[in-house]
Amino acid sequence: MSKIAVITDTHTGVKNGSGIFLDYAERFYDEVFFPYCKENGITQILHLGDYFDHRRFANIKVLARNRSMFIDRLREEGMIMDLIPGNHDVFYKNTNDLNSLTEILSHYDDVINLHMDPTVVSYDGLDIGLLPWINEENYEECIDFIKTVKAPFLGGHLELAGFDMMKGVQSSSHGMASDIFSRFELVMSGHYHTKSAKGNIHYLGTPYELTWADCDDPKYFHVIDTETRELTPIRNKITIYNRMRYDDINSSDNVEAELNKINFDAVSGSYIKVVVVNKKNPFLFDKYIDEIVARNPFDLKIVENFDEYLSENVDETALELTDTITLLNTYVDSVQTDLNRDRIKNKLQELYVEAQSLDAL
Repeated sequence: MSKIAVITDTHTGVKNGSGIFLDYAERFYDEVFFPYCKENGITQILHLGDYFDHRRFANIKVLARNRSMFIDRLREEGMIMDLIPGNHDVFYKNTNDLNSLTEILSHYDDVINLHMDPTVVSYDGLDIGLLPWINEENYEECIDFIKTVKAPFLGGHLELAGFDMMKGVQSSSHGMASDIFSRFELVMSGHYHTKSAKGNIHYLGTPYELTWADCDDPKYFHVIDTETRELTPIRNKITIYNRMRYDDINSSDNVEAELNKINFDAVSGSYIKVVVVNKKNPFLFDKYIDEIVARNPFDLKIVENFDEYLSENVDETALELTDTITLLNTYVDSVQTDLNRDRIKNKLQELYVEAQSLDAL
């Protein structure tokens, strides 16, 4: 019996190589991932793509930090990783031939096995088919592999219709249909950043937060038991985005007592967004913000109203102000138009996802 750690969408170098996010990733590896693997005797890792974040260039600082925090640790712990390319790992959209994995990680072939073509790997008798990012050039080969490979498990970096790309944001209709995968006992995939499952298909999600869209969306890596064939999520509780709700509608005039009721533990070392529901006591609110600033968050955003989203053509009472995607969708529903609302929503969601990935700090 053995266990395999499965991880995906690490997006090394996210936010243009931000040192903050490199430190955040290192905390995950040092405090969660490697300790769990060591405690449970795990020496095999399967990575399902998007190892790197930027498709077109390499950042020397990012490469050095990744080597020290991850690749060197693989050697120290006697671990081996199998890795397939995701869409962020390849330079062109119609071929996987030019890619960062081959150009950079092939130099670490003592601990990293790259799989650029469909193949089968066996872990203690459990065969898993590995499927690289599907594009125009390898499409026929990949479809044939999906239909014929003799393996009960499949791991890929798939773009399937009907699954959430991130929490509350469903993929548009241009993704592949999922019925072709019904022959497998279990399908694991990277690409979409939130954990979800339908039938035998499991999107594993990112192991840590990358954008505000990940706030309040639990993050995991996973473990396969080759004997029981169970896929177990292992929670990463380290967060970097935290949303705080300010509502003083029922507060007393004792400012110190009111502040003592509030948990500020998540502020330090985080990006903070304060959503103001009710602000009846301006002095209390100012002290509340002072308490946050004193704890040195990486950034502080205060959301007090949404007037910029409104127009004379929108029914304000219909808007749900829970998150950006819900706001966009309810805005579209409120506008008087003969255009196809679903297509507008899909386009807005695609633009939102793109904007999140391009966010620079």
